[in-house]
Amino acid sequence: MLASHRPPAAQQIRAMLLRVSSFRVLAAALGAIFVLSQATPVLAQSGDPKNAADKQQQKPGDQAKDTKKADEYEEATKAVSGPAGNPECVRLGRNVVSLLWRDDLDTAFRHLDLYDRFGCPGGHVQMAFRCVLRQGEIDPKGEKLNARVHACWINPAITPAAAAAAAAATPAAPGTTAQ
Repeated sequence: MLASHRPPAAQQIRAMLLRVSSFRVLAAALGAIFVLSQATPVLAQSGDPKNAADKQQQKPGDQAKDTKKADEYEEATKAVSGPAGNPECVRLGRNVVSLLWRDDLDTAFRHLDLYDRFGCPGGHVQMAFRCVLRQGEIDPKGEKLNARVHACWINPAITPAAAAAAAAATPAAPGTTAQ
């Protein structure tokens, strides 16, 4: 009888509940530490008001680039009839043609899906890409891919000599390199 001396069942349950509640407190404390430690980097990344004001003031070169892009979209809208002249179709379509030229097919197909979602005509991409291909290889020291794609987007039936002249007439933005 002395060897089998056990505490009553109530004492065993009380001891077990004390262990469980201390584990709960420990788990809650660890969870709170984890959550608070994860919030610190987010607070460190919040913007400084001075930097936000600096970002709003663009450099003159950036404004010139924005104006040039707007002019290109306006030119495409005037020259291309139908939805292929819409700015979103022009941008996505030219991206698709450029990506196809560089053999980045995965990205080109993702852009083509977006192009289709905007209701843009797939035939215009095909004609513009065919035009770019007919022009031959691009001289890295002279003509730029973007200029050729733009010229072919505006007029997919353009001849190789006319495309080279149109691309040469489009000045490259300062600080850009040949592609």
